[in-house]
Amino acid sequence: MLRTARMAASANAEGSLLPIDTILVGDCIKHMNALPAGSVDLVFADPPYNLQLDQGLTRPDQSRVDGVDDAWDKFDSFAHYDIFTRAWLKAARRILKPDGAIWVIGSYHNIFRVGAALQDLDYWLLNDVIWRKANPMPNFRGTRFTNAHETLIWAAKDRDSRVTFNYEQMKQANDDVQMRSDWLFPICTGAERLKDDDDEKLHPTQKPEALLYRVISATTKPGDVVLDPFFGTGTTGAVAKKLGRHFIGIEREDTYIAGALKRIASIRPLSAATIETAVPKRSAPRVAFGSLVEMGLITPGTELYDDRQRWSALVRADGSLVSGDHMGSIHRVGALVQGAEACNGWTFWHARQGSRLAPIDDFRSQVRAQMERLSA
Repeated sequence: MLRTARMAASANAEGSLLPIDTILVGDCIKHMNALPAGSVDLVFADPPYNLQLDQGLTRPDQSRVDGVDDAWDKFDSFAHYDIFTRAWLKAARRILKPDGAIWVIGSYHNIFRVGAALQDLDYWLLNDVIWRKANPMPNFRGTRFTNAHETLIWAAKDRDSRVTFNYEQMKQANDDVQMRSDWLFPICTGAERLKDDDDEKLHPTQKPEALLYRVISATTKPGDVVLDPFFGTGTTGAVAKKLGRHFIGIEREDTYIAGALKRIASIRPLSAATIETAVPKRSAPRVAFGSLVEMGLITPGTELYDDRQRWSALVRADGSLVSGDHMGSIHRVGALVQGAEACNGWTFWHARQGSRLAPIDDFRSQVRAQMERLSA
């Protein structure tokens, strides 16, 4: 019987050993209860949905739909499912670090019960995210709306947890627009879908790697440990390995474990340079606009403009701006000319660079990059 993938050890703060990059075989609650407390950065869970299917699904031509009818998705009652949910969520909360977080994905069958359990156990809900499926399975009976989405809940261990959120990275990945809580991805198909010896789906609800890529990229750092208590065919482990994170998987079905082992073994991690997370601007070295003037990157007398050239301002030798009767900092003058309460002058004002207007924040970025090189 398969027992583990590759065993490795990582000392936690208490000196205990953590079985990273490993698949633990068996019951997830027992395995989590055996792990050191406060040792995991993130939990991603895709628990049984408790679909309550009394009979198989068929298409209009009476062909069978390959849905979820496995024993692991069957529970005697809602009460039984709730007991199971609270037990694994309690075990997961114990192993999370103080600033750790959890993601749980589910359908309308179970996600509301899971959400209530999370709050009852003192997790602090951060977001619910809608995974909108680009290619959902149709409603063959024509009795309901097509189920075209699943819901993910992102929650901190508790209210005071300072969770990892790579805001700048998500914004850059989204063409410099804040990432929203509705995500469009196709369901897992094609070469990514693992098959058994009969060319059938190895797992009925294998999640697309793109979904885990966003979750792990957004809410962990390189080197973090991600635990998946319902590991299945190892999507979490495959993406974690690719992105330079460690994983711990827990799974009890041998066929899924075999597929996950083969899958993860084929993954080649990305280089350290490519997985480095974007530094949040709020934590970058502070650079004042006056410093750009002092360093000669922007000379006194330069005219600054907004991106549509509706307003202009003159740069003075002391680093302040003047625009008509308005004088002050880049932020104050930007607000005054617009009649606004506040303004981010770094992104509002632009300077000419050849034939284009460049935000003055580009000049600040040059200074920060130089400072980082000197301090390296």
